[in-house]
Amino acid sequence: MPKFSANLSFLYQDLPFLDRFAAAARDGFGALEYLGPYAEPKEKVADALKASGLKQALFNVPSGDWAGGERGIACLPDRVEEFRAGISLALDYAKVLDCRQVNVISGLVPEGADLEMLEKVLVGNLKNAAARCADAGIKLLIEPINLRDIPGFFLSSTAHAERILEKAGSDNLYIQYDFYHMQIMQGDLIPTFVRLKEKIAHVQIADNPGRGEPGTGEINYGFTLSELDRLGYDGWVGCEYRPKAGTREGLGWMKPYLT
Repeated sequence: MPKFSANLSFLYQDLPFLDRFAAAARDGFGALEYLGPYAEPKEKVADALKASGLKQALFNVPSGDWAGGERGIACLPDRVEEFRAGISLALDYAKVLDCRQVNVISGLVPEGADLEMLEKVLVGNLKNAAARCADAGIKLLIEPINLRDIPGFFLSSTAHAERILEKAGSDNLYIQYDFYHMQIMQGDLIPTFVRLKEKIAHVQIADNPGRGEPGTGEINYGFTLSELDRLGYDGWVGCEYRPKAGTREGLGWMKPYLT
């Protein structure tokens, strides 16, 4: 039976951030994830997590000025020291929250940039970060993201993610496999998951088009979730979607899995 993690950067947007923890617990989620907890002191986040009784499934390492349009800094040559400082901050939060995996958002391609140089920077940053995370008992993930929602994103396919993993050469570097992003970019969702299963540490779901909850679009999530079970995936399924009419109102798709 799949176990679900509520992505609080998408769900319960009518509530203050820390109030979303209890709401997710009431609705049957078993864990939480989000873009990042850094706007709140780690002690306050830990208190809210403990009060909810939920697990911390995942969060992203600091990804630059998100509100200003940045989408990660890990591939940017002039941001290496900032990225590595962000890993330190992520590990501080992960320790307090007992979070066993963190995700890297690679970044946008600057105009006129040398793609080979960006890849070299990303690989170097990931080698360093994966080793530091391994010392802390935490998995490091990278995530391919579709180019429709984030034009110019550096890492947009599983093939590129595989190449990055190979170049980094770390046994503590994994893929976050988002079915929504990969449906847009390449399709063939389950065969690709099967091929990469040993390299995938976390999955996320949303339907397409529109990034709504499962059952609002073209992806057959009844089949997809049953295949994850059949294939022995025992990690969290991150619910990173935009509810069509409120989070609780749109949770009918999840009810059969909570009985």
